[in-house]
Order: sequence, then structure tokens, then C-alpha cells
Amino acid sequence: MKSIEKIKNVYFLGIGGIGMSALARYFKYTGKNVAGYDRTQTALTDALQEEGIDVHFEDDIRKIPSKWNPAETIAIYTPALPDEHEELNWFKSQPIGLFKRAKVLGLIANEKSTIAVSGTHGKTTTSTMVANILNKTTEGCGAFLGGISKNFGSNLVLPKEESPWIVAEADEFDRSFLHLHPLLALVTSVDADHLDIYGDKAQIVESFEKFISQIREEGKLVIKKGVELDTSKTKAQVFTYSLKDDTDFAALNLKLDEASGTYSFDLKTPGGIIANCKMEYPGLVNVENAVGAASLAWLAGVGANELKAGIQDYQGVARRFDVRFRSEKKIYIDDYAHHPEELKAFISSVKALYPGKKVTGIFQPHLYSRTRDFAAEFAASLDLLDHAVLLPLYPAREEPIKGVSSEIIFDKMKLEEKQLVDKSELEDLLKDDQNEIILTMGAGDIDRMVKPIVELLQQEQGV
Repeated sequence: MKSIEKIKNVYFLGIGGIGMSALARYFKYTGKNVAGYDRTQTALTDALQEEGIDVHFEDDIRKIPSKWNPAETIAIYTPALPDEHEELNWFKSQPIGLFKRAKVLGLIANEKSTIAVSGTHGKTTTSTMVANILNKTTEGCGAFLGGISKNFGSNLVLPKEESPWIVAEADEFDRSFLHLHPLLALVTSVDADHLDIYGDKAQIVESFEKFISQIREEGKLVIKKGVELDTSKTKAQVFTYSLKDDTDFAALNLKLDEASGTYSFDLKTPGGIIANCKMEYPGLVNVENAVGAASLAWLAGVGANELKAGIQDYQGVARRFDVRFRSEKKIYIDDYAHHPEELKAFISSVKALYPGKKVTGIFQPHLYSRTRDFAAEFAASLDLLDHAVLLPLYPAREEPIKGVSSEIIFDKMKLEEKQLVDKSELEDLLKDDQNEIILTMGAGDIDRMVKPIVELLQQEQGV
């Protein structure tokens, strides 16, 4: 690849993706000319346009800037693009460097001391917590995040010049994380997922073991208790973490102040106890994520005061345990959960936080292949709800698979109060006063329903 310093122009194919847009912002802020294509206009593409980035939504090679010098230009693409994409094929025919997002992220991150957070779920929240903690130090950090941080108002954190740290979400999709060679790394989970890419769980485990083998020799690895990986494949020093088990890092004396919703705990570390940590962000699953984030920060040399401050003022990530509405009668929480284990963790955390309340969950399955492969597991997780509502499946990048729909999950569910509905039927359903806690879950276009649901609840509750 051409030296990044010599590049003047960067074109993105799929610029609206969360990882792609962070890179686009990075190159824009470093003085490059940036433009790109995405299939769908979203709030994120609107934000990129407001920041001065040219974005269009038609697959049309005439939209590609014609005055850019090919010798000073690269194009970055997402693997989700179809093979017949005209702009992608045009770049393949040109003397212009064409790279996957993961390779470019690796080139940027590997020049620094990278803190990489991996796992089939939990990595966006955990990596954002790490960035928030490090941001309390004089050195600070840069960060490429997999969601919009509410603390930073972005998925990109620009580093201070003197900062050695880059926090990166290490994405297992398409084996993207194998472009990273971190100094510190964490594994939150290794569940069967992306079987359209990997085929089976054994291949996923193999990929994660390859990832941890790439940690620098002087580096450190933190693994959540219960994650089974062959750690002999890394020369890094290995630590463990959990919510409250006998691990190197854990939350001791965990308590919840129900009046304020604040968790308090003592953080166990290999160097002793950091007492009286507080977290105001909801959900036991997020306390566990905070332990993981704190372990990386502690290994990076962050002091107790900065560590505690970063946990306490963590405000969350859009679409991760995102409380969007609260009144005396109803609470509405939106979450990106799209894998059975994510649903299980999210729903269980909600029920623990609001015992005795009726929890209604609206779920949009994502991908035909994931729905086919985990229909029984999805059904079991959704059975944890008091009332389950399934929407039609969101296909994303896939072509239909015969016989696969939301109905195959619905049919396997044991929960009595369940419904299979179209989006147009949701308004009447949500007006039911029995819905005390409302959840929306999924990685498709269910996020477009969040604002209308909030407005409906505001109108109904007179807020």
C-alpha cells in the first residue's frame, strides 16, 4: 500500500457503515479529500455530509470524483458489497489502491500501542468504556469504535499528539481482526456466529486463536472466564476477568442503589483492590463489561482515580442498552442485540434491573443464515420475555433462503404471550398499558423505528 502520508484522496464504498465512517472521519480530520457511496441515507451519512464529506446513494461511477490523481488516491470497501457493484468493479479496473477497511485500520493502529477489544458480543460497549477511561488521563487515546459514543458524540476519538494509545474494536467478521497486532487485547466471548463466513464454531475459535497469537510478545491478553481458547498460541501474559468469580479482575461487593440506579463495587486487580467504584449506566452485563474495560486500562497503567472517573461518567453507546424513554408508567430501551447470547444477556439484565415489571420485547431477526442456524437458540432467549413480538426478518446482504423467516423462531418459542406482526401493527400494540418495559432489539433497520416509538410514548404518556 502507498504510504498513508502521501495519500491525498480517500474514497469509501459503503461509507455509512459504523467502522467505515470512523475511518472516513479520521482521514477528513487529517486533511485528506474524502468522498464515498452508501446504499442508504441514514443519520450517520447525514452527519458525514454536515462534516464536509461528499456522500451519494446511487451506484454510479459518474459520482466518483474525476479530478483526483490516481497516484494519490486509495479506495476502501466493505466486504458487504455485492460482486456486481459497479463502482467497486470500476476501482478494480483502475490503477488505484483498493483495500478492505480492516487492512487500513490495521495500518493506522499498528503504528501505535493498540488496545484491541474482541468478542462475538460486548466489544463495542467495552472498547468505548476503555476509551472513556483513558480519556481521563493526561495521555488520552485515539479510538475507532463500533458505535456512536454518547461521551464523545462520535465513533472516532482523535488522539492527542503525545498519546501512544489507539483503542480499536477488533471485529471477527470476515476475519477483519487479523490485521491487528495489539499490545493489549481482550476477548469478551467466542460464540458461534457469522457461520456464513466461518462454517462452524471450530473455525471461529481457530480465528480467535490466530488473533491472540498476533499480540505483541511483550503484550498482555485478558480473557473472560469461560471463554475456551488455546492461550499457548500467544506469548502475551494472560489474565482473566468476570463479573464476580475468582478471576484476576472482578467486581467485589457489588450493590445496586435502586433509587438512583447506581452500581457500586470494589474492583479486584492483580495489584490490589480499587475500592468504591461507581457506575451509573444500567445493566449487570455492563458492569461485567466495565470490569473488562477496567482490566485493560489498569494494564495500560491508568491510575485508580482516572479509572474510577471513567467508569462513573460513562454515558453509553447509541443502541447499546440505550434508555430512550422513561415515565412513571413506562420505560423504553433500545439495543443492537442480534445474536441469541446477546439477547439472553440483555433481557436478563433488564429483568434483574426491573424485577416484577412486565417486559415486552420487539425483535427483528437479522440475516437468513443466522436465523436458520440459531432458530432454537433465539426462541429460548426470547422466551425469557413476558411478551415477545417478532418482526419480519431483515435480510441485509443475503439472498432469501427457502423456508427461512421469523416464523421458524416463532414456532419454536414456548412463551404463551407471543406475536408475529408487521411494523405497521406496532403502534396499536404499544398503546397497551400492560407494556411496562418495552425493548427493541436487532441489527437491521429496526433503529428507524426508535424515534417514532419515542414520539408515540411521549404523546401517550403526556411527557
